[in-house]
Amino acid sequence: MKLLRFGPKGLEKPGLVAADGSLRDLSGHVDDIAGEALMPDQLARLSRLDADALPIVASGTRIGPCVGRVGKFICIGLNYADHAAETGAELPVEPVVFNKWTSAICGPNDDIEIPRDSRSTDWEVELGVVIGTPGRYIDQADAMSHVAGYCVINDISEREFQLERSGTWDKGKGCDTFGPLGPWLVTADEISDPGNLGMWLEVDGHRYQNGSTSTMVFGVAHLVAYLSRFMSLQAGDVISTGTPPGVGMGQSPKVYLRPGQTMRLGIEGLGEQSRRTVQA
Repeated sequence: MKLLRFGPKGLEKPGLVAADGSLRDLSGHVDDIAGEALMPDQLARLSRLDADALPIVASGTRIGPCVGRVGKFICIGLNYADHAAETGAELPVEPVVFNKWTSAICGPNDDIEIPRDSRSTDWEVELGVVIGTPGRYIDQADAMSHVAGYCVINDISEREFQLERSGTWDKGKGCDTFGPLGPWLVTADEISDPGNLGMWLEVDGHRYQNGSTSTMVFGVAHLVAYLSRFMSLQAGDVISTGTPPGVGMGQSPKVYLRPGQTMRLGIEGLGEQSRRTVQA
């Protein structure tokens, strides 16, 4: 299934994509694409519905973030060998973990706000992993059974805030609108190999990123098992798994976002995002 949330900000309703590509309203069957609705029995129940019998969502309706009530937004840094090389960083021996605040979450086509005093706002197309079955101390062999599905994430990053303002990376990663999710949450049964998906990102029509999840240092199963050693993973938690090369910081000279630009990005089988940049 391709699940989504639609409607005004803060008032999103659950939906799905029918076989003909139309968007259908699920609010008569589930209150949100969130929490327990992402557990295997509930996803199985939704998969048995006749999508063609569900109400059609009006064309032009805003698409919201594909997961609601996210408890944790966990990110992995330097997780692509070719991206680490372009930044001059050594490959990590363990996953580099940081967080985005949940207030950063927005819809896949919502405007991206460049923060006040920002000079270095950057982009990162990333594979998002959404937890379904909760767990702690998960064995790597069982890790994929805890995954509800996958989505496109743009890990927007303010590099000066992240790298030059002392302390952790988090202050450059969690600004409002820096965590767009979607358009869809594609359930795990539709993605046979999350470790072999093409991914790309363009700014004003120029393609900067053109990579594949095949160059990840730590794969999805490894990350789920690893993170569960340090925290319980709960239904609806989101893991952003790192980016391939082509970020603005890796260009020579460096290239950063300015107000009025348009970003497009996508991952094979998971859909696309398109958004404008505006000044906060």
